[in-house]
Amino acid sequence: MEKAVQAHQTEYGSQPDVVVSAPGRIHLLGEHSWYFKDKTLSLAVDLPVYVLVSLRQDNNLRFYFHQLNERKRSSLPAMRFRKEDRWANAFKGVLSSFLAAGYESQGLNVTIYSDVLPSAGFGVNSAIKVASACALKQLIAPKAETEDIVEYIDTANRFFMNTTSCLADIYTPLYAKKNTCVLTNYNNSSYEIIPFDFPDTSFVLTDARVPRVHVWNEETLWTAEYACLLGDLKISRNGEIVYEDSDTEINEVLSVVNEDYRRRLICIMKEQTLLQDALSALKNSNFAQFARDVVHSHELLRDLFQISCPEIDWLVKRVFEGDMLSGKPLSACSRITGKGFGSSTYTVLQTKDLDAYEKRLAEYERIFGFHAICYNVHTADGVISGLNG
Repeated sequence: MEKAVQAHQTEYGSQPDVVVSAPGRIHLLGEHSWYFKDKTLSLAVDLPVYVLVSLRQDNNLRFYFHQLNERKRSSLPAMRFRKEDRWANAFKGVLSSFLAAGYESQGLNVTIYSDVLPSAGFGVNSAIKVASACALKQLIAPKAETEDIVEYIDTANRFFMNTTSCLADIYTPLYAKKNTCVLTNYNNSSYEIIPFDFPDTSFVLTDARVPRVHVWNEETLWTAEYACLLGDLKISRNGEIVYEDSDTEINEVLSVVNEDYRRRLICIMKEQTLLQDALSALKNSNFAQFARDVVHSHELLRDLFQISCPEIDWLVKRVFEGDMLSGKPLSACSRITGKGFGSSTYTVLQTKDLDAYEKRLAEYERIFGFHAICYNVHTADGVISGLNG
């Protein structure tokens, strides 16, 4: 945090009035299911994003992203979404929600400090929004409740940035606790803290550095027709809403859908089944079961959802192929992560196998020509847990 404060002071010539950090975030399972009112399992990781704010004596807004060495300008009267402002739009959007709720502000100097850039994924943009909202609460809206923060970020996403608003992206950096993950239920907009504590394992995020290409537009899946079809396949079982597992029933309901989208809808359904099984594994500290669910999830995303690529598949397979060949219970797992086409994976493996994994990354570079970057991370507290702690 000291480096972040120093960056703010060097840029603006004054100490910040408030400093808030929010953790990075990855989705373990179910990140493509939000539109269908399903569940997403997410994890906060210790890739902190700092938002530092100080008050000005005018109505101007100044933004500085230290690692990018980029600066953006605006003012309170002229504040609007501008595509070229990129990362600064996150703060502006959240500020616009506070102002629309009746809070008042003077001009602000804002610094964003993050060693991981937004282009890498890992929830950096979401962390900027959550940290910005919590900073503004301290600075101009001390009476705002935590539920208000969720609403203001959601409003910023939908109306200022004109983008989708996924509650898991808000809940995870806000409510997470160490050695846990966050289960977001889109059916009732709730969340649950789930244990995630496997001793002697390490968690690695790998940016494969594969150039992002257009595969297919996931938004074409977000239609009322498809939502109704999946709704028809939901049943109540043991007090839980789950998907029908009868192939006859599934084929009959989805017979009106073309083959590509039929596969993608089936992927949504099957991954929710894996997610439920993974929850049981996490609650019972059964790593082999959890790892099996993660591996099967990647296979679904590769074969049915069609968002992976050979480079990602190679990285994923190398993690657990030894266990698969020997027939042993899985001691490691890996999966593509990110919405749409992602060029990153998350991997959970035995800590003693970290060196072997890094050697695989060197082999990956020789084969594919991309220099992958990996981050050995740990679970992290969300903003609320950190403030209360």
